[in-house]
Formats: sequence, C-alpha cells, structure tokens
Amino acid sequence: MSKYRIEIKWAIIFSVAMILWMIGEKLFGLHDEFIADHAFYSSFFAIVAIGIYLLALYDRRKNFHNGFMSWQEGFKSGAILTLGIVILSPFVQLLISELVTPDYFRNITEYSIEAGEMSREEAETYFSSKNYIIQSMVWAAITGLITAAITALILRRKVPNPHQVKGTTPYR
Repeated sequence: MSKYRIEIKWAIIFSVAMILWMIGEKLFGLHDEFIADHAFYSSFFAIVAIGIYLLALYDRRKNFHNGFMSWQEGFKSGAILTLGIVILSPFVQLLISELVTPDYFRNITEYSIEAGEMSREEAETYFSSKNYIIQSMVWAAITGLITAAITALILRRKVPNPHQVKGTTPYR
C-alpha cells in the first residue's frame, strides 16, 4: 500500500478540491439563483482536475522514479490515481448532496421542468443521489484514464543514454 502512497494522497487532494469547488458553486448561487449557468461554470473544474493529475504524476516521477518516468509508468500511476478517485467519488457525492448543497436536486429538477428539458418523472429519476453517484464514478473512470494517458505523455522522461549525453563518459 505504501507503494501507492503518492496516488492515494493525490486522490484525497482531488476529492477535497471537488468538495471545495462545489462549496464555491453553492456560494456563487450556481445551485439555486443562477442554476441555468451551472453546467457551463461546472465544466471549468476540468482545468483543476488536469492540474491535479499533472501535479500527481510529476510528484510520482520526481519522488519515486528519480526524475525519469516512461509513459507506461506514468499511465499506471494515473490509472491508480483514477481508481482512488472512483472509490472516493460516492462518498464525495454524498457529502456534497447531503451537506454542501442539499437543495440542489430539487432546484435542478424544477429548473429542468420549467425549461422544458425534461418531464417531472425524467428529472426526478435523473437528478437523484443514486444516479449522480453512478454518473460520478463512470465519469471519473473515463475522464481519469484519458487524463492519465495524456498527462503521462506530457510528463514522460527517458533515462538518458550516457553515450548520447554530451560531456559524459559511459560507466565502465
């Protein structure tokens, strides 16, 4: 388990960032007064998420792989980070929907009905804790693996070949 300490740490950081983001959305009225704009502003969390993945994989490269990391090692780390986030997401979603913004489901249901986007039955089914928990886990898995693949590509760094590095001599 200590082998994955870095990924566990960053999965917790990601979860805390998600909770803080939702508190911010609530404070700015995106869960009630400005609920029509919620989806647009919520999408900006992707910047935070990508930033956290970059920092997590950089942490892994620097502190576990001595500054060098292949794409495969980076992707494996990102996949483990994603697994941690997926495992934590039901708890995060429950905390958000029960404590941070308990009126969100009622508000978004009413908005969706008034805007003509869904019938009451569809909205009540879609905007529920159970459905959001499932969505958060699936979404975290899909976007997490894609983000892991891309960040691993960005942060990969091969161990230099001493024969190719100017000013060094090969070990004998």
